Amino acid sequence: MVRALPLTLLLTAACAPAEAPGRGAYAPVYGGIQTILLDGDLVNFRVQMEGARNKEDVAVYARCAAAQYALIRGFGFARHVRTNVARAGDIWRGDAVYVISAALPEGLKTIDAEVAVRDCGELGIPTI
Repeated sequence: MVRALPLTLLLTAACAPAEAPGRGAYAPVYGGIQTILLDGDLVNFRVQMEGARNKEDVAVYARCAAAQYALIRGFGFARHVRTNVARAGDIWRGDAVYVISAALPEGLKTIDAEVAVRDCGELGIPTI
């Protein structure tokens, strides 16, 4: 059985400052979040950033957006459905879909929205 890593571990691993040869410390520029309600509790998040180290940095940004959106809507949880990431030069774009819910949803890729938003804030990752 494959187990998902806890969100705090994923956020910490994906966003911890790291030195890249010749580039200095990790300093992403978050370019904004677009939220699209697809159907009831199914929500699409489109994010853009510069200076991501990899796809996971973009996915974490979208995860932070989903967590904040769940709280804004009065829900406590989100479940990841899928994330697509594309890169053009230094611009990274993420297109993620999450299901938001009041109760802990089934599945391995669930997010406790309150904990995730707190972690995102501590890591300097903006939410909605």
